[in-house]
Amino acid sequence: MASEPEPRILVVDDVPANVRLLEAILVPEGYTVVSASSGPEALEAVVAARPDLVLLDVQMAGMNGYEVCRRIRESEDTALLPVVMVTSHEAEARIDGIRAGADDFVTKPFDKQELLLRVRSLVRIKRYHDTIRAQAAELAEWNHTLEQRVADQVEQLEQSARLRRFLSPTLAEVVLTRGDDVLESHRRELAVLFADLRGWTDFSVSTEPEEVMGVVGSFHAAMGELIHRYEATVGWFAGDGLMVWFNDPIPCPDPAARAVRMALEIREAMSALTAVWRRRGHELDFSVGVALGYATIGRIGFEGRYDYGAVGSVLNLASRLCDAAQPGQILISRRVCAEVEDVVGVEPVGALELKGFGKSVDAFAVLDTVRLEV
Repeated sequence: MASEPEPRILVVDDVPANVRLLEAILVPEGYTVVSASSGPEALEAVVAARPDLVLLDVQMAGMNGYEVCRRIRESEDTALLPVVMVTSHEAEARIDGIRAGADDFVTKPFDKQELLLRVRSLVRIKRYHDTIRAQAAELAEWNHTLEQRVADQVEQLEQSARLRRFLSPTLAEVVLTRGDDVLESHRRELAVLFADLRGWTDFSVSTEPEEVMGVVGSFHAAMGELIHRYEATVGWFAGDGLMVWFNDPIPCPDPAARAVRMALEIREAMSALTAVWRRRGHELDFSVGVALGYATIGRIGFEGRYDYGAVGSVLNLASRLCDAAQPGQILISRRVCAEVEDVVGVEPVGALELKGFGKSVDAFAVLDTVRLEV
């Protein structure tokens, strides 16, 4: 452990013999002595030499010791620097010295042991002040660092919370890792899945709100578990339906197959739920539509309220297929069929006239209920 440097004493006196006398007393005791012969020179030395204590003669030509002491006290950096006034006039000098901000006094001719005791005591106090100041600065830096870390973590948590509104937790973490660039507008092929509760309007207007909320809760719980497991991106989620897509923001090699696999699990989960609901007298069912095509995806909204949205005819096609599906049916587009017909059973349902589409659209129903690997 490195030892502390020798205490530095600034001796201010316009009589060289007095300076040499104080040097002869202080240097053998382990002090480094810096001298100044005038008030202005002393103020410069206080800044340049950064002494631990000042032995300041009162009677000097020009700027006297009282004025030097007042100047030292005016600066924040030297406000606590110990100043010992050296004077021949004890009573009057003490009063004026106290007013100027002096810490102690030595009367000429001074006693060597008394001088050393006073110097040693004040230097020790000065070192304590320096230690406290350094620790306070270090603590302030730690606080600043901690505040910045907390701010960064809060920002990350807020961003994570926003992302988790439309991404699974796994995808949200990936997006946080990759940065906001992944949310900028871009174009990509998506597999889009719409699922809808049939009979919802009549049910919601004729059923007690508590019962409606119970049905909504069980539907959301079942769909939420599947959304997370299949790492689907949520584009829309309401009480009676949802829209998710695959292949963005994280690409996947088989978005159409993944969407159909999730649709099959939705059918399995909904079969159990609708059976429970029917026993309670609720005539509810479901339908699913899946389409494959290109869309423009990115962050939409305004400052303080952003979502991750997609725009393109593929979303409309999936929605219309869902509307056209019979209760319990999964309808897929021709492009989706081409991607999955080797692994699931499908049958054509013919050309459908769908709202918003100028030409009829070929649709296919998914038959298999066998769960495929995610």
